Amino acid sequence: MAGTRKLGKPTDQRLAMLKTQTTDLLLNGKIVTTEARAKEVKALADSIIALAVKEHKNYEEVDVKVFKAKLDSKGNKVTEKVTSKNGKEYLKVVKEETTEKRQKDMPSRLNARRQIMKKVNKVDGTDLMDKLFNELAPKYDGRAGGYTRILKMEPRRGDNSKQAILMLV
Repeated sequence: MAGTRKLGKPTDQRLAMLKTQTTDLLLNGKIVTTEARAKEVKALADSIIALAVKEHKNYEEVDVKVFKAKLDSKGNKVTEKVTSKNGKEYLKVVKEETTEKRQKDMPSRLNARRQIMKKVNKVDGTDLMDKLFNELAPKYDGRAGGYTRILKMEPRRGDNSKQAILMLV
């Protein structure tokens, strides 16, 4: 017997659908889908959140040298005239060196990040890893599991399939 539901789809379509629904759940906190799909997505989402909770404090702060463009009082980049080897003049942006504190992932956190990236889709405009490690993981830190909840709804009009709301607790 297989370990997961087939959901009436070929493997590639099923995995793509589950990735998309898991990503949507983590971004929005709630999705409406069929019961069978909700049960599959619940297992995926719980494992992803558990991994993030386990590794969210596993980093170190490091000082990094950063070269940034120097800005004037109006917020514009400061430029200076420079002459090239062949005698042409051009404007060059003046840069200043500063140090910043940044997080450096430890190897196990980096591995967890890569495992999670296999199970979710890339999203334009939002950093899903940042949301997982900095918002959701601290929220669920003391919890022993059960990060998601399935609420059953009335059957869908048209095909009478069982509907469910899957939400983060």
